[in-house]
Amino acid sequence: MTGLELIPLIVSSAATTVAAANVLYLGTAALLYGGLAAGATLLSRALTPRPSVPKPEDGTYNLKQSVPSLPIVLGRVKKAGDYVFLEEKNGIAYHILVHAGHRIQGYVKHYLHDEAVTLDGSGNVVSPGHFNDDGNAYVQITSRIGLPAETAYSDIASTFSTIWSSNHRGDGLASVRLRCYTAPSKDYLKVYPNQMPEHSAVMDGMLLYDPRTGTTAFTKNLAIMRLWHLTSPYGGKLSLDDMYLPDWINAANVCDQTVTNKSGGTESRYYGGMWFRANSDPIEVGKTLDQAAELVVYERADGLIGVHAGEYVAPSITLTRDEIISFGLNANVDPATTVLAVRGRFTDPSDLYNTNDAAIYGNPYVGEDTERTATVDNVAVQTHNHIQRLQKLAYIRRNGARVSITAHYDPDNDVAYHRFVRIQYAPKLSDAVIEITSKVTVSLRDMTVTFSGIVVPSGLYDFNAATEEGDPGSSIIIIPPSSAPVPVNFDVVIQTEVVSGGSSAAYALATWDFVSASLTYELEWEKTSGSTGPQSVVSTAGETQVRSGYLADGVQYKFRLRTWSGGASSDWTDYEIRTSTADSNPPGVVTGASATGGAGQVTFNWTAPNSANYAAARCYWNTSNTFVGATYVAPPEYGSPSSADSRVITGLTAGIKYGFIEAINASGVAATPQATGAFTVT
Repeated sequence: MTGLELIPLIVSSAATTVAAANVLYLGTAALLYGGLAAGATLLSRALTPRPSVPKPEDGTYNLKQSVPSLPIVLGRVKKAGDYVFLEEKNGIAYHILVHAGHRIQGYVKHYLHDEAVTLDGSGNVVSPGHFNDDGNAYVQITSRIGLPAETAYSDIASTFSTIWSSNHRGDGLASVRLRCYTAPSKDYLKVYPNQMPEHSAVMDGMLLYDPRTGTTAFTKNLAIMRLWHLTSPYGGKLSLDDMYLPDWINAANVCDQTVTNKSGGTESRYYGGMWFRANSDPIEVGKTLDQAAELVVYERADGLIGVHAGEYVAPSITLTRDEIISFGLNANVDPATTVLAVRGRFTDPSDLYNTNDAAIYGNPYVGEDTERTATVDNVAVQTHNHIQRLQKLAYIRRNGARVSITAHYDPDNDVAYHRFVRIQYAPKLSDAVIEITSKVTVSLRDMTVTFSGIVVPSGLYDFNAATEEGDPGSSIIIIPPSSAPVPVNFDVVIQTEVVSGGSSAAYALATWDFVSASLTYELEWEKTSGSTGPQSVVSTAGETQVRSGYLADGVQYKFRLRTWSGGASSDWTDYEIRTSTADSNPPGVVTGASATGGAGQVTFNWTAPNSANYAAARCYWNTSNTFVGATYVAPPEYGSPSSADSRVITGLTAGIKYGFIEAINASGVAATPQATGAFTVT
């Protein structure tokens, strides 16, 4: 085997195909772990580059193109969908959007133009209120989670039967059907202030295999996601038989560990989520997951794929001066290679899963004007504590002393399969922990092992959130669109005016508080019973009152008011109930009021007042000689002024009773009731 150089970390076992080896990325943060990362060097950069990992903002808008690549969702993310159907019929727009090309756990929250919406049991959007104007639901959302055999959207199949059928089920596609009704032109901008709604959703993504339980379920565990990626058609294309599962079980357990954040709450050490497309570069996806969970993937001596978890493991190998052949030490104090601070960018669920800046770890300006910083930017990280821990690690590694070592090769203590080793090389390094950051090369010709690394503290992963986490940058606060302000102090007064012929007519005068000279107000009114439909009138801009049209005399109406601004209206006020009265002056009282009882009945007699506005008389009876509580017998008895009149009332029970007669005008305004005295019903 003279002249043979072995590179233990390259994936080239008999069980691994050439294609799998070419796409398999094994390692964390390729710049740091290029050596431990097996297989990355096998990928030819001459190939056409694949799309990189999408940023959260890339999922803001729904995609319309002929054949989009399938989206893959891991963990909890917020994203828009890919259009597979968009048609309109009878004023209703139908949308079908695919959010994931696989079964998902489910939809958590729906958004329309970044407004979180609430659905009722039928999928109707009930809030924000502008999508449910005046009790009319204008938007309806239903969804499918991507079962192997899904259910077609029946309303689309029936409405567009010539182009869509029940066979269009969308098997294995997580999708949403959005139905939007056309709003009346005067209410359009109120219902749809941002035009046609843009849908997006927070969803819990793919169900993943967990080697700890042997079951498949939804998880945010980054190690479980990386295991899936290496064994998926979109990643390493390996099988579970190619994986050394004890390592992956340990890595998943490390991700599940609880850490304390600055607020005093707890969270899991390496949890997160991301989405990408089936044609995204698998190397970029792997790097993102590895960096987020601090994973180092490697090939073991038995050909299985193992993983170093994101934790410090006390070195089991110690190289002393006796084993070390060549030793190089770089204190790494050059300003060109060190940093004063590390910036971070992460996906912030509290900011609608947009990318946000983390607090700066360190101080970018220490005794100099030049900013020296590095940036950790990872879309799979979803908490500020998590990104800060990664920033601290990047700070330590960027500023740590570098070593390069050649030592005697010991097959029983192979450095190639370890992340940390201990070096005792006094006086340069009396007893130091080295994190290996390069490819470990073993030469069987010289029986040597060569590698490079960084001097790190044994507390590499220690993190005091109270003092080290800091506060994230301020998020952009999205102000939801607001409608015109609801009128304040709305009131209605019935007034009268003389019209042609000298008669009076009633109308309603509505008033409200002044807010802005640019606002107009719409008054609507209709009868409380027997209505033929509402009528409305709009005020002049800047005015604080508006009058209705003429009202039917003596009829009860309900009134409400709303504000208009820029083509959009406010909500209506509550109804105000008023009775129209054209004549508010009562007529004179009746004279000669009397009552004569009979068998189960009574006869009222009176003379109408000599009043021009007299219209009718109303008759009452009571069991006591008081008008309070008397029973009115409808309808009124209409007659002429100064004329004698009478009314027979039947259906009375036997006994002594008392009668009352009051004169009314055409508006129903009554004069003082006149007593008839007692009468006896037999």
